[in-house]
Amino acid sequence: MGHDAQGDIACTLAVNDETGELSYEFTRDIERGTELTFACDFRETADTVQSCYLDNRLGVWNALRLAETLEHGILVFSCWEEHGGGSVAYLAKHIYEKYGVRQALISDITWVTEGVHAGQGVAISLRDSLIPRRSYVERIRRIAKVAGIPHQLEVEGSGGSDAKELQHSAQPWDWCFIGAPEDNVHSPDEIVDKRDIASMLALYQVLMREL
Repeated sequence: MGHDAQGDIACTLAVNDETGELSYEFTRDIERGTELTFACDFRETADTVQSCYLDNRLGVWNALRLAETLEHGILVFSCWEEHGGGSVAYLAKHIYEKYGVRQALISDITWVTEGVHAGQGVAISLRDSLIPRRSYVERIRRIAKVAGIPHQLEVEGSGGSDAKELQHSAQPWDWCFIGAPEDNVHSPDEIVDKRDIASMLALYQVLMREL
């Protein structure tokens, strides 16, 4: 869905079966540079939620739920982490210098992969394109185990998050990516198991108290 100088747009995303190249099906050409978004088709079953942009929405939802009970800590809503030049670098510096906070949890959604499965709990990332300090991750794993919160471990070789801005900063931040796994990523049909959402929130609530 979108809008250009010729009017409203309600097109269909097309994927080339051989090359994977994306295009659109519409009654006319769409002006170059027009921003298109998926029409939201939210679907819910007893076990799952499914929609476009669930990765963004569930990360924000998790932080807002934490805000209901948080007594000591800071919630930060960041942007542009995939493009670079985002808000993390200067916010991290401000928070570190003003409040002395030096531990971070990255609230986002990860992917269902060969080693990360839907319905088996929130994923604690041991690494992505960068590697967090092992002692910090092990502390998080111990807290999760003692609390009895279902979780699984993720080892990713290429993906990244806002953590890269923390690791590259001049301040000595500890960080860990923790999120529920999602399937059908970057499509109108992103799907997440409710059990993983529940364990993600439960783990964040414990960690914000005990870290």
